[in-house]
Amino acid sequence: MLLKRDAYCGKIRLSDAGKEVTLNGWIRKVRDFGKFAFVDMWDHTGLVQAVFDMGDEKLNGVKGCIVGDCVGIRGTVVERKDKNPDMATGDIEITAGAFIRYSVSEPLPISENPSEEIRLKYRYIDLRTDTMQGNLRFRHKVIKAIREHMDYKGFIEVETPVLSKSTPEGARDYLVPSRMQKGAFYALPQSPQIYKQLLMIGGVDKYFQIARCFRDEDLRANRQPEFTQLDVEMAYAAEEDVFSVTEELFKYTVESVTGEKLDLPFRRMTHREAMADYGTDKPDLRFGLRITDVTEEIKYDGFKVMESNAEKGGRIHGIKLSGFDVTRKIIDGLTETAKKRGAGGLMWFRYKDGVMISPVSKFLPDAGKSVERAFDMSEGDMVFMVAADASTASAALGAVRLGLRDIFSLADEDRLEFLWVTEFPMFFYNEDEGRYETEHHPFTMPDLDDVAAYMESDPLKIRSRSYDLVLNGEEIASGSVRNHISGLQDKVFEKIGITPEEREKRFGFFIKALKYGTPPHAGIAPGIDRFVQILLKAESIRDVIAFPKTTNAACLMTESPSEVGKKQLDDLGIMGDNKK
Repeated sequence: MLLKRDAYCGKIRLSDAGKEVTLNGWIRKVRDFGKFAFVDMWDHTGLVQAVFDMGDEKLNGVKGCIVGDCVGIRGTVVERKDKNPDMATGDIEITAGAFIRYSVSEPLPISENPSEEIRLKYRYIDLRTDTMQGNLRFRHKVIKAIREHMDYKGFIEVETPVLSKSTPEGARDYLVPSRMQKGAFYALPQSPQIYKQLLMIGGVDKYFQIARCFRDEDLRANRQPEFTQLDVEMAYAAEEDVFSVTEELFKYTVESVTGEKLDLPFRRMTHREAMADYGTDKPDLRFGLRITDVTEEIKYDGFKVMESNAEKGGRIHGIKLSGFDVTRKIIDGLTETAKKRGAGGLMWFRYKDGVMISPVSKFLPDAGKSVERAFDMSEGDMVFMVAADASTASAALGAVRLGLRDIFSLADEDRLEFLWVTEFPMFFYNEDEGRYETEHHPFTMPDLDDVAAYMESDPLKIRSRSYDLVLNGEEIASGSVRNHISGLQDKVFEKIGITPEEREKRFGFFIKALKYGTPPHAGIAPGIDRFVQILLKAESIRDVIAFPKTTNAACLMTESPSEVGKKQLDDLGIMGDNKK
């Protein structure tokens, strides 16, 4: 028997008094007072209280119910005498007239404040919480708004293969063995990068996709082995076209799902500026503490550590904090943070009662005045400095800056601060492998003037036409103008050490496609999981995904990955130690 639902638990209000309603859901609480029983019933909309007359034989079966049972109730909406202001439905209750117990639950393994491990192991129960229901429905609205806007802008959604060719893009591929062609493997796509470029060659013009992507890499709070991104590509487009489309998309989406207004255009900053001023390529601009190079202003005669740094061409960088009392414990923690980023230590100076206080004062007799002048210090100000090569000094202070943000809650949590970071380096040098690699992916268009000037003499000076979109200190999108010139693509492959034979093996089909009238094109790929996490202020990306993995890429609920039977391995032509 099924009681056909005609109302939702959390939607009933005092204006519905006198109506007969039929509800389906789960029991959250049972209170048996002998003559009457009170049941809190829940569905994805919220809670409502139902009252059962235990003298009615068709209702007294509720006595055997426990939390977690799935039930149906038909009854009349009445005004409550003892209203509950903490419940959205606290002005009413349901006088039960019919009841059915659809299924019996075992005692729920999830307590009121479960550990994340328990939440993930019993995710199907965790999904019954108001928080998870709200997060998933919010995510749905975000994706719905994205599709609406992209369609309005003339983009068409095209699905690309999940079983693809292994063309490593920076992380390890997840490989899928083929039964039909033993010894051969598909790869799950790290992104639809090559396919969306092929779509441009194929004349699709404006493409998008809500794409599932897979990367076998180390995980953290905002990274999963499988994730969802909005994949976008446009023919006959350059940076400004991508920026415009992306900004309008985020404006429409944020305003549609939150009501918050966004100002356009978003701020912009080159990669060089971001690294110099904030020590990271994804700066959080919701607060200040910009890094300053004060090498020329600081007096350090006689301080051997500083003199040695200067002889090696090192720099002195610093940040100033105003208005906060920094304890010794905090300083020690920040010093360790700086050391983890390669700094030898963290110098600090405090201006208190008109006197400059610092543990290095005895080494820097003239430092007080020079630091005070360099940072325009006032009473209570504190300065942190690092002496090292420029990149190390900035990276160390960038980490210290974020540490201060978290300790003193410097960032406005209600603010959305978008930033375009542009002109990333085309190449970096991999010391371990002794070769150049591309900063983004090898299909990014390098700056043509830089190619002419530096490809042979100093490739690290070549800028790429790539860009990231940063939101509140998190990278939420990455993209570039693509290299549509076949000969130039060959030069890039050559520079990163991919031989013609390897090139043909890994990318032959794509290189061939580039030779058939490839239009200039550009694109971007915002991460939907991370974007939703930021909008919801969720602590972890796992809180906005229905069935996430742990930080070691395991699913506690399904106990995967797991071993498979010998027959399955034999069918695939794979030998292993699996004894099943």
